[in-house]
Amino acid sequence: MPNNLLRKLLLPAAALGLIAACTRPDTPPPPVDVSSAAPVAAPAATAAASASTPSDCTHPFGLYPETELTYQLTNEKQQPEGIQILKVATISEQPAEKKKAAYTQVLLKSTLYDNNNRLQRNDEYQYVCRNDTVLTDGRLLLDPGMLRSFRDRKFAFEPVPLAWPNQPAGGTLPGGSLTVQVSSPSVDIAKVMTTVTNRKVSGPENVTVPAGKFSCYKVESRYEYVTQARPDLIRRTIKQVVDYYAPSVGIVRTEMRDPDGELDHTAELIKRTAGRR
Repeated sequence: MPNNLLRKLLLPAAALGLIAACTRPDTPPPPVDVSSAAPVAAPAATAAASASTPSDCTHPFGLYPETELTYQLTNEKQQPEGIQILKVATISEQPAEKKKAAYTQVLLKSTLYDNNNRLQRNDEYQYVCRNDTVLTDGRLLLDPGMLRSFRDRKFAFEPVPLAWPNQPAGGTLPGGSLTVQVSSPSVDIAKVMTTVTNRKVSGPENVTVPAGKFSCYKVESRYEYVTQARPDLIRRTIKQVVDYYAPSVGIVRTEMRDPDGELDHTAELIKRTAGRR
């Protein structure tokens, strides 16, 4: 895959499932830790019903088995860069245990194609829904380009998922993060970190994309990407990200910009199939 396309696939994006480690860890990634996300404020009484889903988490983001979401990725000139397809493989309900609330877990298969419809990669991600809030897989915060120079190394992932409440109260949302410890069999080599902060939510507002018109909440965030080889050798990049999400659909549109406000890339929903009910 061209280097510029790998860079453009960094999305929030976090929620779309459009990114993953360029090399998998030695063992399969662990399930999303539903206890690692900060609690979300109680819903505001004035939250718009048109932008929310029922308060239970039976079907996070309105997902059902075989639901399929297709996203168009574009560059800073709004030229097509690729297609991402997310398909729900399974949805399972996990009962409450001791002090842990019950939750629903969604396994998604992710397929990435370049602009010439050539398969680039396949990945799996998990969403979890509890207490009326969807938690997206923290591994989605990784920029694959940050690991490109560490081929044939071991990666240990420490993710903190992002929270997307069905009926946000407005104001701020908890952040998220991903730390990747890069090592060889005998020594730690570097840490690669993504930190999401300053998440501000507003709305709802209407957003129109090729897949239709949706009532969405707008979430503005600050993304910081850090590669630290040693205490005095740190490489840092800052991006501003805006996500538009509809609780009954998921992420509808994402915009990533440089600190000066220049558009870096976008992703928007171009097709959604309902799945098997």
